[in-house]
Amino acid sequence: MAASLREMSKSFLRHTSHPNPCIPPAHFLFSRGFSSKLLVKGISFTSTEESLTQAFSPFGKVLHANIVRNKVTNKSKGFGYVTFEMEEDAEKALVNMNGKMVDQRVVFVDKALPDHKMAKNAG
Repeated sequence: MAASLREMSKSFLRHTSHPNPCIPPAHFLFSRGFSSKLLVKGISFTSTEESLTQAFSPFGKVLHANIVRNKVTNKSKGFGYVTFEMEEDAEKALVNMNGKMVDQRVVFVDKALPDHKMAKNAG
């Protein structure tokens, strides 16, 4: 058991070592990072990808807006994703658009989970 713990700690140090000695390894463990993809909840059922893009574009270049729809009825499920070109623009949109009106509905904006975490949560 002690040998396996030693191996795990060696592996941990190998993966957390960074060429810049000024950045402590713990920084990489606890840094959540930020994605340029936002989750937008509370979207109006009349909203379109174009209206979502238009609402978020004052904060930066929107690469993609996607409203999640029911596969059978094609009706909006009330949430979607907005992807920005730059993370900084997504951060600005997150702060400024959370709790604001879009197409006569208040939307709530949050960071989107990375794709591999979304797949893991779905299954």
